[in-house]
Amino acid sequence: MAKDSKLKLSQHIFFTGFMGSGKSTHGRKLAKALNAEYVDLDVYITRKLNKTIQEIFENFGEQFFRDQETEAIKEVIAEKKEPVIISLGGGAVCFNDNIKLVKKNGLVVYLETHENVLRQRLLRSRNKRPMLKDMNETEVLSFIKTKIKERSKFYDQADIKINGLNLTTAVLIKALEEYYRK
Repeated sequence: MAKDSKLKLSQHIFFTGFMGSGKSTHGRKLAKALNAEYVDLDVYITRKLNKTIQEIFENFGEQFFRDQETEAIKEVIAEKKEPVIISLGGGAVCFNDNIKLVKKNGLVVYLETHENVLRQRLLRSRNKRPMLKDMNETEVLSFIKTKIKERSKFYDQADIKINGLNLTTAVLIKALEEYYRK
């Protein structure tokens, strides 16, 4: 169904949302459906620095990582002449005026996902997530609630907000088509 879409990318599409919201999964699927290139910003950064996200946080701290995110966004925008699908890190739009940068250079899609769903997903991958690795279940939920509250003013600036639960590529394409029709 999604393969039959007439949607043609005219600008970069940036996925934002909390960690565990499905940015990478849906970004990859959308890129495949639209025959577009896909960039996962975290993967881009880890390849560039030859370190895992966890190693970057542990060795250099969060601010260094946030600065690397900003540089990576600028590099991807400069390098890619054709529109691409880009999955941002969960906090990328909240630092260094990145929300302005991505909005100026493409369409921002916020995958809004309920905190209890995020908690379930994140508990399964806690060891790969530097900010969560030492937290118990209650602490993870509290962290999610606090961070979403802090970040909502950035997430709410997205061009499209869509529920990330049970999201399909077809639903995502339909939301993009509706946005472009406006």
